Amino acid sequence: MDLTQLRRALHDFCTEAGEQLAGEAQAGEEIPFEVVEAGRRGAPLYCYRPLTTQFIRERGSVLGRLATYLPAAHALVAAGRLEAYLDAQGVSAPPAGRDRADCALYTFLGQVFEDSTDFVFDEQRFARAYSGFAGLVADGRTETVVIAELFGVTLESDELLLGDGLSLVRAETCHDLPDAARWGGSDAEGRTLVLVRWEPVPGDDAPSQQLRIRLRRLLVGLRLYAPLRPALAPLAWTRTGAGPWQPLAVDGGGIASGQLHVDALREDELRAFLNLIAKRTPSSGAVAWALRRFELASERRQAAEGLTDVLLALRALLEPEGPASGRLEVRLSVLCADANDAGVLRQRVAHALSVERGVVAGLPLDPQLDALTGELFAHLRALLRDVLCGHLDIDLRGVADGLLAAAAAEARPAAARPESLPGDRAEATSDFFF
Repeated sequence: MDLTQLRRALHDFCTEAGEQLAGEAQAGEEIPFEVVEAGRRGAPLYCYRPLTTQFIRERGSVLGRLATYLPAAHALVAAGRLEAYLDAQGVSAPPAGRDRADCALYTFLGQVFEDSTDFVFDEQRFARAYSGFAGLVADGRTETVVIAELFGVTLESDELLLGDGLSLVRAETCHDLPDAARWGGSDAEGRTLVLVRWEPVPGDDAPSQQLRIRLRRLLVGLRLYAPLRPALAPLAWTRTGAGPWQPLAVDGGGIASGQLHVDALREDELRAFLNLIAKRTPSSGAVAWALRRFELASERRQAAEGLTDVLLALRALLEPEGPASGRLEVRLSVLCADANDAGVLRQRVAHALSVERGVVAGLPLDPQLDALTGELFAHLRALLRDVLCGHLDIDLRGVADGLLAAAAAEARPAAARPESLPGDRAEATSDFFF
């Protein structure tokens, strides 16, 4: 059972059902009431209590035609243990099947809108109702949620589902937030949040560590997707089950650079790219190590401060023999430049290697060094992206040496002519002059 999918399906159904029920109430459909005795025994008070659950059940045929009904009903059937939930609510469970799913769905809807006459959807009431429901059907599993602010990315849609419990949402549309992380009015405009939902099972790592890893993988994927550097706010918020929101320190709190606007046409492409990167990212080896250096370089306040990170990553990928071999310049140039620009790139790499010692020694940074570091960073990003997408073999050294050998073999016949016959040399000389 996927608790994330279950929660989303119930949330969507309750939202749409609330709009439908509110419209019927405003159109004059009467909500039945019961008289409830309250107050002290000697001075009783009587009040009217709306029977919202009864009102909901009487409109089952209308609610069953909503677009969100079937996904919610199927999610409930997949959840199972609905009899335990209905028993806890004092409701006699119908036989298994659609009738039981309908009964559980309308009972849950009644909890969300309990005592309501206007059917205005409230995120906190939904969260309480869902927490009680999930606790009965989830076999003791508890969902952990993390919300973090993401800089450098804006959305056109209210929510972009990325899969595996990960999504991006517009802050102004996200109501289930801790009070300390709320923004009011225009302050929420344009802000993007990362929302992670995770169901730990016995044997999993600590939830906080798992969630930090998933946030970092998202950042890496976004930085490989486009030439920009999104960043996370250093403080996120996490909640387990119905517990209180707690602060969570996260990595990736560098300075954002560039802006990625994800419109509706780009959503599928971005989702597919991030899922591919997540699946193909190795946990160890030269590529994993180079990715970590790529992350560190992305978070430096000045580009030049990341020069050593970039060079270390490039050496790991292209110069495993060590700097003494002097092969980094030529291998990078054959992979990242055409024949006309290869010499220029080799000179740029050689210059970067020569000034790196000054950077390490803390000498004043040349302003032009930012551009050089940015250029090498772009080449590193391109190599990592092509390896993880499968466009280049993971053995980049072997690929580069193969291209160099092929280029040398192609150039050899023109450079080495036979010299045994004087006539041939003369002919060659004549050809040269003419």
